[in-house]
Order: sequence, then structure tokens, then C-alpha cells
Amino acid sequence: MTTNDSDDVVLDIEGLRMRYGTRDVLHDVSFRARRGEVLALLGPNGAGKTTTIEILEGFRNRSAGRVSVLGADPAHGDERWRARLGIVLQSWRDHGKWRVRELLDHLGGYYARYATPTVERPMDTDELLAAVGLTEQARQPIRRLSGGQRRRLDVAIGLVGRPELLFLDEPTAGFDPAARHEFHDLVRRLADDYRTTALLTTHDLDEADRLADRILILNEGRIVADGTPADLARQIAGRDQIRWTRDGRRFAQSTEQSGSTAFVFGLFREHGDAIGDLEMRRTSLEDAYLALVSQAEPTGAHP
Repeated sequence: MTTNDSDDVVLDIEGLRMRYGTRDVLHDVSFRARRGEVLALLGPNGAGKTTTIEILEGFRNRSAGRVSVLGADPAHGDERWRARLGIVLQSWRDHGKWRVRELLDHLGGYYARYATPTVERPMDTDELLAAVGLTEQARQPIRRLSGGQRRRLDVAIGLVGRPELLFLDEPTAGFDPAARHEFHDLVRRLADDYRTTALLTTHDLDEADRLADRILILNEGRIVADGTPADLARQIAGRDQIRWTRDGRRFAQSTEQSGSTAFVFGLFREHGDAIGDLEMRRTSLEDAYLALVSQAEPTGAHP
């Protein structure tokens, strides 16, 4: 590997294992992520997603394996290393009597000392408020925010330091469709313009499909798939559903994706204008996800 390739790697995990008592919850998990990549970690409840994220954030010690996050072992990360991370947790935090803008400005002051010629910290507060849809609430006491607005504030807090690596745990829970769209645009802008790497956990497969460059599916503590949303849909399920009508009757046929076009041409060659209401449904990420997790039935109940 060249030096440039090595410098481009933000997450480098090899053989990660985690054991609680006599139970292994992570089994030899290995993957990499590069600068500017948005990576989604999917899996059913109990698959090991939260444990994996907590180890990478430095909040939990692993049982075995090698973990490098921004070039450091998270178990020994210092304050300067942590300033390069952004973390958005599932639940909002209580910030007492702060007003929205005051809190973001205050937190931004901690990151300003870590600004570099190539990394501007913190983010501009007005830009941040607009990105999470809190401009109108900028002067409002946090205690008066709705649950959805507090969730948006959590996202803003995770972004205030303009992180190089952003951990997003169900980030858009409580967002309305417009706010979710704006947040997706913000994450993509951070990735494309600032080469921010994002590791996202979500149960919203549409969100993963829209936002992620790559998807990892974790099941029973093991990575069972790694690829783009299109790759997973094509490689794992790999079939199209074709429906049409002819002479008032409905028909359906399942075909390999590689043969779907030829099948449709064959229909028209044989029946011409008698073919109506033709519909071809491509395999979706949801189809692929369900196929994968169903291949490994749980061997026991998770606590």
C-alpha cells in the first residue's frame, strides 16, 4: 500500500471481537473506511452495531483485534484525537437553561483551539442552525424545544467541531421529511467538500440507500455483506419481478436481472401490442437486507 493510500484510511478494523462473560457478541469483524466515505452499518437489534460503534468511539474496551481510528487506537485516544470526532447519539441530552445559539457558540469555543491551516473549526453557527432547521429557535431556551427539535440540536452538537469522522446513531429519528432531506444534503456536503467520513447506524433502509456509499450488514456479531446499495441488491437477491397483462389476464414472472431485458423483448416479439401494463420491479435494498438476515436465524435470545 502506498503512503497516500494509508493516509486516506480513517477506519481500519481487523479481527475485532467482543465478549461479555461467556458470550461473544462480535466475531472477527473487519472493515475499512476512507476519507469522504459515508458508511452505513445495518443489522437487526442485538446484531452488535452499538457495541461496534462504542469501541470505535473509545467508550468501550474490546476483547481482541486491531482497531485504528484516525490513525490511533481509540482505547488510548487523547483530547486532541477526540476533537476530530463528532458523535450523534440516539437520545437528546439535557442542557439546562442554555439557549440554542449560546450552547453551540460555547461548544464551538472548545474546538477553536484545534483549528489547523487545512481544517477550519468550529462550523459557522448560522450555517449549522440552518442545516438542522433550528434558525427560528436560535434564541429559544433549550427546555422549550419539542422532542424533534431537541433531536436536531443533538445533530448540531455532533457537527459543531466540523469533525473528520462523524458517528451517527439513528440521526434522523424525529425529523420530518423536509428536515431529513436537509440533513442528508448536509452529510453529503461534509463528505464531498470536507472529506468527512461518516459511520451511520439506522433502521431506515431508505435513508441508508440514499445516503451511504457503502453498506455493511451485521448479523449475529458477524459482517455478512459489504458493498454499495446497488451491489447488495444485485448480488444477494439478484432477481427482477416482471408483471404484465394480455387479453385481460394478469401475468407475473421472476427472472435473473441479467435476463430481464431479453425476456421483455421476447414478450413484445411474440405478442406485440397485446402486452399492457408492463412493470419491472428491480430488487431493492430492503429485499437484499431481509434475505441476508433471514439466512442466519438467531441461535439464542439477546438480553
